[in-house]
Amino acid sequence: MSLRCKSVKTLYEVFKVVLRQRGEDAAFQATALMQQGQLVELSPSLAMLAAKTSLTLSLRMADSIILETARQFQAVLWTQDEHFSAIEGVRYFRHGG
Repeated sequence: MSLRCKSVKTLYEVFKVVLRQRGEDAAFQATALMQQGQLVELSPSLAMLAAKTSLTLSLRMADSIILETARQFQAVLWTQDEHFSAIEGVRYFRHGG
C-alpha cells in the first residue's frame, strides 16, 4: 500500500501543468486521483523548513514546499522537473521516458 501525501500547493502545480499540457479533463482527472491521499496543511514549521530548503537548493517556493512535505512523511517525490534530478530522495524521470 502506498501513501499519497499532497498539499494544496501540489494540487495547484499539478492542475496548472496538466491543464496547460493536456487540457481541463485530464487536469481534473489527475487532481481527483491526488485527492484520494492525505491532505497536508502548510504549518509554520513546514514553511520554515521549506524556506531553508529553498535557499540551500535554490528552489522556488512551491518546489521547496513540495519537497519538504515529501521529506516530512518519508515519501518518495516523483517528478519530471529537471531541477529535482540531483536531489536525494527524489525520483526524477525525463518527459516522454
